[in-house]
Amino acid sequence: MSDVMDYHSRLSDPASRKFETFSYLPPMNAEEIRKQVAYIVSRGWNPAIEHTEPQYMMDSYWYMWKLPMFGETDIDRILAEAEACHRANPDHHVRLIGYDNFKQSQGASMVIFRGKTV
Repeated sequence: MSDVMDYHSRLSDPASRKFETFSYLPPMNAEEIRKQVAYIVSRGWNPAIEHTEPQYMMDSYWYMWKLPMFGETDIDRILAEAEACHRANPDHHVRLIGYDNFKQSQGASMVIFRGKTV
């Protein structure tokens, strides 16, 4: 059996907190983010952008950036909205969500820009 790595994520240490699967990996570069957006679009999911302050990332409420982009399939337009949210809130975490209409839930959710941790 292989050894399991323990990630020392603690509430008392904001820099150590993990908040979704991709947060255990190095930050995604622009091409990797683009591939995730393409995947969301290919599944027919509706993209949406949310953001929050790093100290509140564990709360269930994140601020919505505009409305979900219902039916949007232009990857460049989706990325432009995510980047606009990041520019407007440079110290916030920004996440991309893909809403699955059929299952009426999130099909994907990932932080694509990380804010500064305290």
